[in-house]
Amino acid sequence: MNLLRFSLLPLLFLACQQQQDHQPSQTAEADWRLLGFAKVDSLNPILQPSTELRFHDPLADSSLRWEGRNVLNPSAVVREGKVYLLYRAQDEQMTSRLGLAISNDGLNFTKEPEPVFYPQNDRMRQWEWPGGVEDPRLVETEDGTYVLTYTAYDGKTARLCLATSKDLRSWTKHGLVLGEGKYRDSWSKAGAIVARREGNRMLATKIGGKYWMYFGDTDMFMASSDDLIRWQVLENAENGQMISVLHPRPGYFDSRLVEPGPYALLQEGGILMIYNGSNAANFNDARLPRFTYSAGQALFDAEQPYKLLARTDEHFIHPDKPYEQVGEVNEVCFVEGLVYFQDKWFLYYGTADSKIAVAVREK
Repeated sequence: MNLLRFSLLPLLFLACQQQQDHQPSQTAEADWRLLGFAKVDSLNPILQPSTELRFHDPLADSSLRWEGRNVLNPSAVVREGKVYLLYRAQDEQMTSRLGLAISNDGLNFTKEPEPVFYPQNDRMRQWEWPGGVEDPRLVETEDGTYVLTYTAYDGKTARLCLATSKDLRSWTKHGLVLGEGKYRDSWSKAGAIVARREGNRMLATKIGGKYWMYFGDTDMFMASSDDLIRWQVLENAENGQMISVLHPRPGYFDSRLVEPGPYALLQEGGILMIYNGSNAANFNDARLPRFTYSAGQALFDAEQPYKLLARTDEHFIHPDKPYEQVGEVNEVCFVEGLVYFQDKWFLYYGTADSKIAVAVREK
């Protein structure tokens, strides 16, 4: 028996070595990566909270400074030759609503005076109040419908939700992405739908007859859909649990958690996932302060979206400016908006959960 045990050791070592060899490459042979973003220091932060904008809230039944405390975590689309920024705003009580700002050049924005998406006296009130609606992510359909994933927060549990619009101002809410079954009270957020670029539009795209979404803010999970409205979580058939397709790594910038950034971009070489990572309290990247939010990139298979092909070892953007290092939450660059506009890539991100900034990549 002992002889058998020891004779198996070389085989076990070989099997482990082969498993390591088949792990996604962390090397930087990486024409799949979207790098070269430069922060626009002359203008950043491009959006800051305002105490002048007021809004009569239908649930509080009072006039309040709806973005008086923070603006953060924007999504973005190109529409009619302009960049539309859908951003999260917090009032003094920390209730979140979504505002809209518009730019001719992707850098200088004019805000709409009132939020365009917020908790109302509807069937979603139980999920959205009093915490509000948070962290928008946008894609478009072929017929020009905008599909919004957002987080509803009732003050206790975050729930991933979905809404649609034709004009980014009038919205139809479609409920909880994970449904009202066994995942109804599970913490869920950050839905990034797989999309392809056609000109300046980011169009939700089926793979294998399904739409796909990455979500989650500890590990990253997935769901699929036939119609972009009703979603099915990918589960392990053996235990019925969600399947993790991307997870934190001890010793790296994303050692504490991973969370999707903008939509997931379908390209020729695979699906590019720009994601946010948080640095753990220990067994972390010692070059970054604890709990720092920075961003990395991962590549998933274009035919099997749950299959991780490659992943960057290093962040490509991190807090190194005062407005990114000090705020409501210190040491945060949280990427969430990405557009291709005027032959450039514009990456919009929240800074210290307080303001909004942009970084630009030349074509």
